[in-house]
Amino acid sequence: MTLPKPRQDVILSAEEVAYIRRCLDASFMLLEWGKEHGGPPFRDAVAAASEATGIGRSPVGLGYELCLSIDYLDFAPAARGHR
Repeated sequence: MTLPKPRQDVILSAEEVAYIRRCLDASFMLLEWGKEHGGPPFRDAVAAASEATGIGRSPVGLGYELCLSIDYLDFAPAARGHR
């Protein structure tokens, strides 16, 4: 797959959006579980993963970005045409 160029739109099917949303939900639930039960090693791993993607070192920041990503999917306008 070739990723779109910056500022180039893509069209996803409803099934693709639902799949991505489920993955984001699962990631957020794992993050929340880890904050309660994972301890320092989990927090360090989350911080390293967040930093590697350019989000920053905060697990809270990663949680925010996950929720924002879900919102982008939930509130995206419908496509103007079919594939």
